[in-house]
Amino acid sequence: MEYTSGAASWQKVLRRAVVGLLPRRPRQRRPGWSIGVPLIAAAAGLLFTTTATTAGGTALREDRRPELTQVIEERREQVAASERRAAELRADVENTTGALAGSDTPIAEQRNRAEASRETAGFTALTGPGMTVELNDAQRLGDQSLPDGVSNDELVVHQQDVQAVVNALWAGGAEAMSIMNVRVLATSAVRCVGNTLLLHGRVYSPPFKIVAIGDPAALQQALAGSKGVRLFKEAVDDYQLGYSETVSTVTVPAFEDSTALRSAQVDR
Repeated sequence: MEYTSGAASWQKVLRRAVVGLLPRRPRQRRPGWSIGVPLIAAAAGLLFTTTATTAGGTALREDRRPELTQVIEERREQVAASERRAAELRADVENTTGALAGSDTPIAEQRNRAEASRETAGFTALTGPGMTVELNDAQRLGDQSLPDGVSNDELVVHQQDVQAVVNALWAGGAEAMSIMNVRVLATSAVRCVGNTLLLHGRVYSPPFKIVAIGDPAALQQALAGSKGVRLFKEAVDDYQLGYSETVSTVTVPAFEDSTALRSAQVDR
């Protein structure tokens, strides 16, 4: 064991004390990127995982218009099948009700009461004097440039145009009406999606044909006095939209859709 002198030991003690009193150098901090890199990597991994899950094995930038067209066509086929099934069920109900009415007096009375209201409610086809109004988009070539200040929106039939004709025909005393060979009732709503017509859940493309039974002279007078119809006729002259009125004996089909009232509002 080595011993040191007392003077040397005191020198070491003093040196350590002085070093302890001197300000210490701050520890070198870790650069910010060393912490940010793992976070960025985690975020990138989450983004890649979300993209892969969303894509489901398909290309996100792929044009899916053909797929959308197929979905629309499949839904139309399903609607058509449901309508055929509904018609079959209605026929079964009518046949069963008729059979029971022969032996059950209360059922017979209610059936006769319903039959008396079928024509007024629109559940029977009607034929009589009337007129047909047809609205159509402007027939322009796809590569033909539009005049200054004119947009494609002014070259198509809009919801308000169809509504103007329908309201004018009702105001002219129309007894029954159909749009695109679909019976129109008090609960019917005319809606446009783009340049297509949505009526009772089905979509129709122009030209839009509106048929009304009534006094042809009164119907024509009501159309001539309608501001909305007059504005559309002015657009016909300016933008070559299609408009025609034909007086003849017309047939309006029976209403075959659902009669359930989904919503109503009290007019105060």
